[in-house]
Amino acid sequence: MGGRSAREGRLKVRVASIGKDRSGLFQPAVEEYAARLSHYTQFSLVELPEGRGEKSKAQQTEAEALLKLANDRDWLVALDERGKSLSTQEFARFIAQAQGAAKDLLFVIGGDEGLSPALVEGARLTLSLSKMTLPHRLARVVLVEQIYRAFTVLKGEPYHK
Repeated sequence: MGGRSAREGRLKVRVASIGKDRSGLFQPAVEEYAARLSHYTQFSLVELPEGRGEKSKAQQTEAEALLKLANDRDWLVALDERGKSLSTQEFARFIAQAQGAAKDLLFVIGGDEGLSPALVEGARLTLSLSKMTLPHRLARVVLVEQIYRAFTVLKGEPYHK
């Protein structure tokens, strides 16, 4: 039978990213939106270490670590500037589709070298937050805020600033 049982709980949303915010500028904003999201979903953040070595080796190491987090219930969403741009409404519909399909969402943000092409190709959705290149720490803030905004849209609630 499709759907989630009451025991399974709500949609789980995870944001996995490579590297840490050494500046301290972005972490407070991420934590604020993560706290707000707890009202709508089981939300978690995962930070993984940066891969070492030349670009393809670093990307491969990071991709392996990111993919270890995925399971059969997850829809993998890779963030990449060459991905699909969605409006807030379209993004909210994507989240609703995952929820309706009894899937969880695993968003992955690469490190300084970006995500490996193989990981991007295997994703359910490759999402672009902007055509501009964003620092991955800033991309995480924008993504978490947009996930929060999408849930307010789905619940028909006004956006709380």
